[in-house]
Amino acid sequence: MESSDRVRAIMSTLRTADSVSVAELAVEHGVSEMTIRRDLDELAQQGVVRRVRGGALSLLLRGEEPPFGVREREAVEAKQRIAAEVAALLTDGEAVLFDGGTTLLEVARAVRDRRLTVLTLALRSAQELATAPRIRLVLPGGEVRQSEMNFVGPLTEASIKALRFDTAVIGCCGLSAEHGLTAHDLPEVAIKQAAIASARRVVVACDSGKFSRTAFGAVCGLDRLDIVVTDEGIPQDQHDALTAAGVTVRIPRP
Repeated sequence: MESSDRVRAIMSTLRTADSVSVAELAVEHGVSEMTIRRDLDELAQQGVVRRVRGGALSLLLRGEEPPFGVREREAVEAKQRIAAEVAALLTDGEAVLFDGGTTLLEVARAVRDRRLTVLTLALRSAQELATAPRIRLVLPGGEVRQSEMNFVGPLTEASIKALRFDTAVIGCCGLSAEHGLTAHDLPEVAIKQAAIASARRVVVACDSGKFSRTAFGAVCGLDRLDIVVTDEGIPQDQHDALTAAGVTVRIPRP
């Protein structure tokens, strides 16, 4: 197992366990205890765990999201397929809003050669699009949330409300029939709601892991969504609930 795959597997364990053991993880993944210690040290540096003798304690809470650098390594291939599918949904000449998050960063990379007007809520995506020859790039202003490098706050919200978009492409921390679209960071909830209200069409881009999570802040119900682009791991009951609510589900092939 590659190091990145192993770290993602440890992260998955930490979502449901309060602690992990070096010895048990070494046996489970077929590597040395020294290798597992390096993995845990890496996660500790990113604020995911606190190292203790013989293992680590999880610092992942429902009200908080894992660091961007950790999430960026999760489901990379699925996110790239999702991004390509989202790009195919966009028509040249559209005015589009891109939310923040790791999947939306892949979407920004997928549209670099397109002719679009893009307002992005993420500085990382802005860096990707700043040199794209046919992209008209717009930034909303406002406060930058340093951990995510996303725009938040009343200035950002006012900028969004002053504009109208053909499509808003929204990321999420959780999505389910019961709780709808959810996000960890409360200031970002208001931004996502403004984006949804200002768009003719709302596309949610998320990997299937988001269907097993519910975050702290409620953004909207399924009735506010038009299309969800995800991967083949989406639970069947969630797929059925989305389609029953009138949402189109698109699953790109691996």
